[in-house]
Amino acid sequence: MATFALLVAFPFLMAYAAASDLLTMTIPNRLGAGLVAGFVAVALAAGLGWAEIAAHVGAGLVVLAAGFALFAVGAVGGGDAKLAAATALWLGFGALPDYLVLSSLAGGVLTLGLLYLRAQPLPAFAASWPFALRLHDRATGVPYGIALAAAALVVCPAAPLWRIALGA
Repeated sequence: MATFALLVAFPFLMAYAAASDLLTMTIPNRLGAGLVAGFVAVALAAGLGWAEIAAHVGAGLVVLAAGFALFAVGAVGGGDAKLAAATALWLGFGALPDYLVLSSLAGGVLTLGLLYLRAQPLPAFAASWPFALRLHDRATGVPYGIALAAAALVVCPAAPLWRIALGA
């Protein structure tokens, strides 16, 4: 069960978050709820103690507080803040610094790339795609969920929960 959640469910939910943010500029609340429920199942199946679970919850709450502070000043979207917090719940404090640095770098590259593309004319073949029009609009934000999900997928194999659950 824990192995399935780690190797299939978590990557699927991260890919879904990235695709949803790319196509609709939203990350559904049910996705965050699924990540939280999945973490609970993995933590129990992997035999994490209450202190370890509390540390993971603490990591999620720290990122949630920081995310909502950034949301309050308009720096990130609410879905991005919730996705980062749910991901931090899975990663814990051990992998959190790597996740935050990598997601920041990936977000910077994504932002620069999007700014470059927005400075170019939209290709005619993409002019009928609603998501392409939305992405090309300079008034639209950045689908930062893509960077958050990509960073999570890169960092997760080194996270302590993965090592415990996979017996590494």
